[in-house]
Amino acid sequence: MAIAANLGFPRIGARRELKTAVEAYWKGSLSERDLTAEGARLRARHWRIQRDAGIAAIPSNDFSFYDQVLDTTAMLGAVPERFGPLRGTVTPDQYFAMARGTKDAPAMEMTKWFDTNYHYIVPEFTDGQAFRLGALKPVEEFLEAKALGIHTRPVLLGPVTWLSLGKAKDAAVDPLALLPAILPIYAEVLQRLRDAGADWVQIDEPILVTDLSRAQRDALRTACAELAGIGPKIMLASYFGALDDNLDLALSLPTAGLHLDLVRAPDQAARVLAAGTDKVLSLGLIDGRNVWRADLAKALELAQAAAGGHGADRIQIAPSCSLLHVPVDLAGETELDGDLKSWLSFATQKLDEVVTLTRALNGADVLAELAENAAAVASRRVSERIHDPKVKARSAAVTAADFTRKSPYATRRTAQAARLNLPAFPTTTIGSFPQTAEVRRARADHRKGALSDAGYDAFLKRETEACIRRQEALGLDMLVHGEFERNDMVEYFGEQLAGYAFTRLGWVQSYGSRCVKPPLIFGDVSRPKPMTVAWSAFAQSLTDRPMKGMLTGPVTILQWSFVRDDQPRSETCRQIALAIRDEVADLEAAGIRAVQIDEPAIREGLPLRRAEWDGYLTWAVEAFRLSASPVRDDTQIHTHMCYSEFNDIMPAIAAMDADVISIETSRSDMELLRVFGDFEYPNAIGPGIWDIHSPRVPSEGEMTGLLRKAASVIPAERLWVNPDCGLKTRGWPETEAALRNLVAAARALRRGDLSPLPIEGRKALEQTGCLCGHTHA
Repeated sequence: MAIAANLGFPRIGARRELKTAVEAYWKGSLSERDLTAEGARLRARHWRIQRDAGIAAIPSNDFSFYDQVLDTTAMLGAVPERFGPLRGTVTPDQYFAMARGTKDAPAMEMTKWFDTNYHYIVPEFTDGQAFRLGALKPVEEFLEAKALGIHTRPVLLGPVTWLSLGKAKDAAVDPLALLPAILPIYAEVLQRLRDAGADWVQIDEPILVTDLSRAQRDALRTACAELAGIGPKIMLASYFGALDDNLDLALSLPTAGLHLDLVRAPDQAARVLAAGTDKVLSLGLIDGRNVWRADLAKALELAQAAAGGHGADRIQIAPSCSLLHVPVDLAGETELDGDLKSWLSFATQKLDEVVTLTRALNGADVLAELAENAAAVASRRVSERIHDPKVKARSAAVTAADFTRKSPYATRRTAQAARLNLPAFPTTTIGSFPQTAEVRRARADHRKGALSDAGYDAFLKRETEACIRRQEALGLDMLVHGEFERNDMVEYFGEQLAGYAFTRLGWVQSYGSRCVKPPLIFGDVSRPKPMTVAWSAFAQSLTDRPMKGMLTGPVTILQWSFVRDDQPRSETCRQIALAIRDEVADLEAAGIRAVQIDEPAIREGLPLRRAEWDGYLTWAVEAFRLSASPVRDDTQIHTHMCYSEFNDIMPAIAAMDADVISIETSRSDMELLRVFGDFEYPNAIGPGIWDIHSPRVPSEGEMTGLLRKAASVIPAERLWVNPDCGLKTRGWPETEAALRNLVAAARALRRGDLSPLPIEGRKALEQTGCLCGHTHA
């Protein structure tokens, strides 16, 4: 008999209980004991949901207080020295310090988990690094579930993926060479799990769906050979794509099971069956990355073909990947209309889909469930709400001229300099300013009807004006209006675009306690009316300094939404780009002299296989250019990109042809900027000099040091000064303190303070390799 399996369940809770608890702990209003207890309550609830749904292979150790990669770093005792020595096990304070930093110790880097909008904390590797067991979380949570009468399949992030996702802080360090040092710790954990009663363990190696080097292939062989047979049977999990040229490798590894993502790569099932294997096959037939209801009839065909060629007793039915990436439960969405709700499936409903498929494969009577599913799938396919002929016709009529600015950058730069009249090293921010408790309360009161439209509008105008006055007082050169009217940089736009729908509780984790509520793109997208023009124009009327219009770019709106799966993503992106293009033109007509079109998701949307990069980058860059190109030469187009490895896509970034690009560089001590220098990036750049994802306030000297390094790479006339990202999640005291230092650093450079680092800064560089001019504790 086939069994129903799951690879992971959302951690945050249906009402973001994890976020509430973790942030209370950070503030000191919740004890470590109470935080631990809340985690246990959430885990118990989620295990029971899965058990009651009929899932047989229930994951444990898929829960995390911050991030599963950081959990693995803690398990391996790989705590950087600046966070203090490891005495016994990693403490909660050490754990959160690695993610968030402290007053004296900058946080570890953060970047995107493969091609998702989930972020992980990047492991750090140094010369002479030692590893030891620093946490027994996988064993503890298995025993915790066992005490509740629930037998689970523990989940571990695989050693080769963990090493591959890490970063060597010393040039001489090869991360994969550290494999022999960490395998004994993995072996000890597996032995302890076996002794605790675990019969299976899920080891995630999503690196298998990428282009592997010979060293990575050898590392996978070494790791599996050493770990197989030590503890429980291993279900090796790959996801986010096809194994392709790594299929033979995956089948040859001595593991008892292999999980396949058959949502993104359904054809690989036939290849596996043709190759022949005695492994238990876990078939990822339910989409763990999107919210649309599965076509169970189509999925059942795949399952039956696999069972016929392999035997149902060696088949598991599962989601394509962990359900971490989808909301918890559709039941709470009481405001969605019936048709749309019938097309959706969140994590809890996906468990039901997995179980229905499993029961159907095992010969149970599920005709009623399959008929209801078929009706919903057919309803969505033919609905008139999805297709807008006018939108499709406009998209089809786009020509090459629509992708191009009127003049090259050199000509535009001269026109913009004359119109904007900015000083050298102009200062600005990325867009949002602190969304205080008062702002959030006013938004909630307005939604509940406790605050009238007029009252809410007046409140937002007061907040906007106060924000502008603060920026003027700080001495910033190009201002923003603060975005107090916006709940989220994607949801805000989606609410005003046709073809979008919204949930009430559809939260997913982005990083740590940060949760987002992605909108749903269910139909053709268009802009019925201007979305931001009134607020930008109001803000500009309050100041003589240039005010940036703030927009989210088409690729990011696409990437950070749950996207329709009935047409190519490129077509949906072009429709969004045309809507943003209209907004850009209206902002310019309203007198806005600079427009920022944020595209932090360009890099994360990059396919995991290089062979597919050119196709994606072509339509992604075209979408940005389509949105940005209708303006005059003297209107300045900015864009912003978050944590990204730009090395391999610099030609595409240059092809976007934004007048100014701002990037996050402070956590890497400006390392990312070298790529722009080596490439000789032709346009203006604003490298971030303040890591806004950490609560620490960098000093003026630290920021000046970072700017000196930037000025050694980027010509001074093309260098902007800004934080790493928007300031929505920060508080006003730290924001004002950091921006005061940022402006002072820019003024130091204007005075010609580009001298070499002082003696103490050079010593710090010699000791740590850091170029920011201070010694890291």
